[in-house]
Amino acid sequence: MKLAFGLTAVAMLAGCQVRPLYSEASGTGLKLAEIAFSPADERVEQVVRNQLIFLTSGGAGETPAPQYEVALQVTAAYSDILDDEDAVGLQPGRVNVSGNYTLSRVSDGEVLKVGTRRITSLLDVSRQEFAELRAVRDAEDRAAKELAELIRADLAIALSREPQPQPTWQK
Repeated sequence: MKLAFGLTAVAMLAGCQVRPLYSEASGTGLKLAEIAFSPADERVEQVVRNQLIFLTSGGAGETPAPQYEVALQVTAAYSDILDDEDAVGLQPGRVNVSGNYTLSRVSDGEVLKVGTRRITSLLDVSRQEFAELRAVRDAEDRAAKELAELIRADLAIALSREPQPQPTWQK
């Protein structure tokens, strides 16, 4: 009886396979590489855009003939957590980076996904001017790269639902 159960379990598991949800087998990686991103207007938006290009193309850069287009708008804001001007030492702060994006198909302009993502990056701020500027910039960069990863995941989900184009020889 145990042997029969064991053989049944092995037979059932033999048909199983483990692979990433949005793997190359589904064609999502190829679709991600066919995305063009809108030009950036500010530094943090440029960091997000550059990271998205890297994450979607695998470091190959933007495609010359995009099938999809992403309109991207990113804003960043720094704020102190505590307003204590008499405090000595490091003060806590936060950088909020928000990204709005619209994924559309180039061929017909159909909007496939509209989304908003927000990331908060915490930091300790010194009262030295250059150290404060550098700490804020580092926090913006961290938040921008994390935001790009979330947006890339959203784009992968949206593109995984897109039908796979058939090769011309099958039509």
